[in-house]
Amino acid sequence: MEMRKYAAEGIGTFWLTFAGCGSAVLAAAFPDIGIGLLGVSLAFGLTVLTMAYAIGHISGCHLNPAVTIGLAAGGRFPVSQIAPYVIAQVAGAIVAAAVLYLIASGGPGFDLAKGFAANGYGDHSPGKYTLFAGLVTEVVLTMMFLFIIMGATHGKAPVGFAPIAIGLALTLIHLVGIPVTNTSVNPARSTGPALFVGGWALAQLWLFWVAPIIGGVLGGVLYRWVSEEPSAQITGTVTR
Repeated sequence: MEMRKYAAEGIGTFWLTFAGCGSAVLAAAFPDIGIGLLGVSLAFGLTVLTMAYAIGHISGCHLNPAVTIGLAAGGRFPVSQIAPYVIAQVAGAIVAAAVLYLIASGGPGFDLAKGFAANGYGDHSPGKYTLFAGLVTEVVLTMMFLFIIMGATHGKAPVGFAPIAIGLALTLIHLVGIPVTNTSVNPARSTGPALFVGGWALAQLWLFWVAPIIGGVLGGVLYRWVSEEPSAQITGTVTR
């Protein structure tokens, strides 16, 4: 049973990374008509929305180490399960990046130097935002993401609507964060593309582990403090 949970997390994180980053790499600036920032933001939100309905009842559909750790901090997830969940999520993201690379490299003009949807700050920020700006952005956005997840999956929240709220939250997060860091709020999603880009992407990857985890813990603790109790519709249900 536990292996099924881990497999579900790996598959779900594969879908988030492949479809979300794939929308940025393959479709954002497609000749003539691209989906742009709005389309990429929506794509990331849809990956969470679809997987939450598909595997939420199996693993809780975290798809994100920061979410897993944040839920543990909020009393919704056992600490003993953090490590296997995170390993499964990172593995799924790496496989997704590999598949995306195989597809993208088959197109004309493909160049890893263009970023491959990797996250960055300074010269590698889409808007050339500083390290400090990126840190604050990632912490705040992940904190609010966890706060929304905790609230949407609370036992007194409307039943069945959590995936919609969480998916829309991730869409909004990308609308805000793409110009600053290309939006991470997810260490696994950041790790996959960074391994293929190498160089600067790996050198800056630390921020996209540290900031989302800090934000996730803050969001989990904050919601636990303001809510009546840490109960959920389905223990651990969420995402990114």
